[in-house]
Amino acid sequence: MENKKIKHSALQEKAGISPPEIVSSSSVNQVRKFRKIQPSSQELVDGILNGSITALSRAITLIESTNSAHLERANEVINTCLPHANKSVRIGITGVPGVGKSTFIEAFGKYLTSLGNKVAVLAVDPSSTISHGSILGDKTRMEELVKDTNAYIRPSASGETLGGVARKTREAITLCEACGFDTILIETVGVGQSETAVHSMVDFFLLLKITGAGDDLQGIKRGIMEMADSIVINKADGDNIQKSNLAKIEFNRALHLFPAKKSGWIPTTSTCSAITHEGIAEVWETILKFIELTKGNNSYFEKRKEQNQYWLLETINEQLKTNFFNHPEIQKLLEENKKAVQDDEISPFAAAQILLKKYFKK
Repeated sequence: MENKKIKHSALQEKAGISPPEIVSSSSVNQVRKFRKIQPSSQELVDGILNGSITALSRAITLIESTNSAHLERANEVINTCLPHANKSVRIGITGVPGVGKSTFIEAFGKYLTSLGNKVAVLAVDPSSTISHGSILGDKTRMEELVKDTNAYIRPSASGETLGGVARKTREAITLCEACGFDTILIETVGVGQSETAVHSMVDFFLLLKITGAGDDLQGIKRGIMEMADSIVINKADGDNIQKSNLAKIEFNRALHLFPAKKSGWIPTTSTCSAITHEGIAEVWETILKFIELTKGNNSYFEKRKEQNQYWLLETINEQLKTNFFNHPEIQKLLEENKKAVQDDEISPFAAAQILLKKYFKK
């Protein structure tokens, strides 16, 4: 009886059904082998110029790599793509967490693709300062836009870059433009850090705000307001419409307190709802007016020249820093000085001088 009970028990393990051998082991090995094959720089460029999203993604991964062995290939790809770039409108979008950046970008992006534009979204996710990990969830939040054949979403970890902009976003813009995307949207983390980095790589800087969440007075800060070409109060729907209109008036008054921009553009304020899509079309109309004005007085092109110069210096700074910390002798000496600094045997400034003199062999 006891054996019978065990035999008919619901806990009795039964043999499962063996999966059909649809894929042979040789096919699996071929796929694995293919994945390990790294395309050449020219193959990546050819793919990008032919509009291949796969080639674009692989090239961006290459330029984001911190492996020094990838640097030469990355530079080859960027330099070859450069003559085919610079034909897009670059729009930076920032705002505090919770302002609805991802929802706004999806609604705005869908509107642009409906007009026939090809939209690339370079969305930057915050990296943890503890684990250095990122969720990279923008593709999940932009469910509709990610399925749009005329849109491309590339989430990247912000790392430790000031302003929350991914280290290689500037180069990623070039690759997206070479791939045929005529509108580039760059979403920043917006956690109160300096937004100088994103401002120095876009044509139009859009600041998203909300009302009714204690954000009104916090938003009137000189630095971010001076950089903004337009302020858009998001979530202007339902019971929030009246409050949003009042916030629009307040921000408009604040904008008039700042000096005029060199381009001659007068920053605007407006309201919109990413949920109902009210005001989305007006945001694009504002951007088109900005482009018409700044291209007309040549400030659009002068700004891009200044940005190129800025990124030349930034790249030099970055490369010097990378070379310094990757130097074998410096790495060994750095560990020794770290311990000495921790034990108060030497000041941090004196230790830094020792390391720098060693590096420059003075």
